[in-house]
Amino acid sequence: MDNPLVQPDPGLFIWTIVTFLVLLGLLAKFAWRPLLQALESRQERIRKSLEDAERARQELERLQQDSAKMMQQARMEAESIVTQTRVDAERLREELKQKAKDEADNILRNAQQQIQLQTRQAIQQIRREVADIAVLLASKLLERNIAKEDNARLIDDTLKQIEMTKQ
Repeated sequence: MDNPLVQPDPGLFIWTIVTFLVLLGLLAKFAWRPLLQALESRQERIRKSLEDAERARQELERLQQDSAKMMQQARMEAESIVTQTRVDAERLREELKQKAKDEADNILRNAQQQIQLQTRQAIQQIRREVADIAVLLASKLLERNIAKEDNARLIDDTLKQIEMTKQ
């Protein structure tokens, strides 16, 4: 078994260890450190991206809540406006109804006053005519002092004259 690959050679062994150590040093200096730095840098970017995504998600939730609050407030304001409009319309309707009633009452009151005034005037006119008739009748009676039958005839004649003047 004299296979040279199986027999340990101390010189080859030392050179292999030295080569390994040199290669290990070169890899540590030029490959591992930049590779570890690249991995750390990538890990930091991923961590930042995750933090940014979390902040964006929180901001989106806040905006959704604000939007929901604004929509709720807008609905409440719209309902308030509709309610106020209904109240105003009802109040205006009642005011117009009251105003129309007041105007109708005024017209009725004015008509009643006109009727009363014309009634008073008619009564005064009748009184004047009755007074005129009485004066006329008295003057005719005083002009003639005659019998009872003549008196009745005189009154009838006077009434006929009055009726004729009215027509």
